[in-house]
Amino acid sequence: MTNMLPLRGLTVLSLEHAVAAPFATRQLADLGARVIKVERPGSGDFARQYDDSVNGSSSYFVWLNRSKESIALDVKTEQGQQVLHELADRADVVVQNLGPGAAARLGLSAEAIRENDPGKIVVSVTGWGSTGPWADRKAYDLLVQCETGLVSLTGTPDEVAKVGVSIADVAAGMYAFSGILAALYRRSMTGEGATIEVSLFEALAEWVGQPAHFTAGAGRQPGRFGAQHATIAPYGPFDAGDGHTILIAIQNEPEWSRFCATVLQRPDLAQDPRFASSTLRVAHRSEVNAVITEAFAAWPSPELEERLTAARIAFAGVNTVSEFLEHPVLEARDRWRSVHTENGPIRALLPPLDLGVEPRMDPVPALGEHTAAILAELGHAVETRS
Repeated sequence: MTNMLPLRGLTVLSLEHAVAAPFATRQLADLGARVIKVERPGSGDFARQYDDSVNGSSSYFVWLNRSKESIALDVKTEQGQQVLHELADRADVVVQNLGPGAAARLGLSAEAIRENDPGKIVVSVTGWGSTGPWADRKAYDLLVQCETGLVSLTGTPDEVAKVGVSIADVAAGMYAFSGILAALYRRSMTGEGATIEVSLFEALAEWVGQPAHFTAGAGRQPGRFGAQHATIAPYGPFDAGDGHTILIAIQNEPEWSRFCATVLQRPDLAQDPRFASSTLRVAHRSEVNAVITEAFAAWPSPELEERLTAARIAFAGVNTVSEFLEHPVLEARDRWRSVHTENGPIRALLPPLDLGVEPRMDPVPALGEHTAAILAELGHAVETRS
């Protein structure tokens, strides 16, 4: 087995900020690509200022930008644009998620880049798409969650809620990453590059595909049930007698029968006509939940977990993020690594894609940290301050 990272030797130039494009390019860096990140002198990627929770650094920035090189470049100047174009000429892949029309104004539209070199892979991450009535409209993650209907699906019957992570950005970043990998594969066979566009709106639209099909087919959308499943029951959180919350997931009738007999010790419930199928249990959700709530309250969580395990029922503890950080599975599988930042080392998780070779977990760059080295590599003796 080779120990070489699969994207070693690939150079990516990224005019990126916030979450979506940096998420895509960080994954390329994880696999060995050289990612050169262009930042504004003085302030840099505005995600650097989102918070200061990680030893004074932004949690967003340290998550998204390890293993990259940062060049601080004023692209509004003639000199900055010259350097930018030289970097683009040398790159295999150019990624940008600038505002509408900004890349074209810099002479780095996909058409301009690929006219000069048809083998280039050029990726644009947009909000609502580069064409259409909303092409010039601002797109932030929560706005996209709202417009795709996702927010209407989360929360409780009384109140909607957003998803707790930047899910539209992550979705778009994932499709940009996979699109780049597909384009690299095609280029290896044909020499042809690619023009790729991914919008946050269309990426998240794909991820709400199941409720979209349900709504179109049923003539109504799934209801909001907090942490309970909208169309399967029982599937949700229940409190044990010691106060610990356990989420259970019953997927089929054999599981329901085992759950009634072994966990609830009420085998008669499996024959109750109100609960004879998942559809009926959803229709009688309140009665199902009342039976389980009463039973769970009588037992401490260790005993419940033993019974759930014996009955082969899927379950999980409803963890806080602090509890997740100390999760025994992460520890047992050696998923944590130390990553250096300008303010000291931090713990970071290995990327989930395991190719049998240790991924890059190099430092998170300080603003403009690699400016002088990159300029020298291009033959420039000019200093660009960050």
